Amino acid sequence: MGFIDLSGSLGRHFGSIGLALNEIYTRLSLQYAEQFQVTGASADRAYKCTQELCRQLGVSDQLSISIDKAIPEHIGLGSGTQMTLAIGMALNQYYQLGHSIRDIACLTERGMRSGIGIGVFEQGGLVVDGGRGENSLTPPVISQMFVPEDWRFILVFDQRGQGLHGDQEIEAFEQLSPFSEQEAARLCYLLVMKALPAIAENNIDEFGDVISELQQSVGEHFAPAQGGVFTSGAVAEVMSFFKKQGAVAIGQTSWGPTGFCAVANEATAHVLIEQVKQQFQHLQTLNYQITSARNCGSEIICA
Repeated sequence: MGFIDLSGSLGRHFGSIGLALNEIYTRLSLQYAEQFQVTGASADRAYKCTQELCRQLGVSDQLSISIDKAIPEHIGLGSGTQMTLAIGMALNQYYQLGHSIRDIACLTERGMRSGIGIGVFEQGGLVVDGGRGENSLTPPVISQMFVPEDWRFILVFDQRGQGLHGDQEIEAFEQLSPFSEQEAARLCYLLVMKALPAIAENNIDEFGDVISELQQSVGEHFAPAQGGVFTSGAVAEVMSFFKKQGAVAIGQTSWGPTGFCAVANEATAHVLIEQVKQQFQHLQTLNYQITSARNCGSEIICA
């Protein structure tokens, strides 16, 4: 849901807020095989990831991995971190290595900027991380909260493109102008004294106000690299419509192009999606999904 301090004026860089979702996830199974193989969704990425992890962990790759479901890649939903941690913890369990989720994250250099992917894999719910300090191995979780079960989050996907990632993302961060120290302080204050109390008190409007404001501020900062507050003009158009219809927490996930907003319940979400489909029939590349918050972390099931 956004970064908090891109200036690092206090010595800690980034810091971010985000949450886990039930309906979008990565699930895989691992078992012995004479010859290494990976099948299923995002198999190429999982193949490379497993080979590298087996090398770093010093274990055999006589394995068969089946990817039952994978988060779509490079659309702002943390697919790489979830895939890496899932494979890493599966190997850890299979070989009884005794590593923690944070150990695997460090080994694979996850959490170099946002710590949300690690935090939600560990704990689920709404997570705030404290950014990276001089000696940080991974960004620490400084707040984890239960998200009201009735709340729904509408995701808007644009099939035409992907958000910045890899070398492009690194280059974009290097070329961005400094983030205002005063703006970072304002966003932190809003987060601690408005957004987090609001989620504790089931006040979606106040929570949403802060997320929208944070997203607008950070989106304007990223605009030179991504072409606007939103990467996708079509997504921006739809998100503006959702806002006028009463949705809150209007924003873009990471570098996009996926947009998101929040509503108080599932019935409202369905009504809004029907309205937007009628209003924007010409936007054929957009898809919509209603999601709910997942208030627990990852699961390992041993057969």
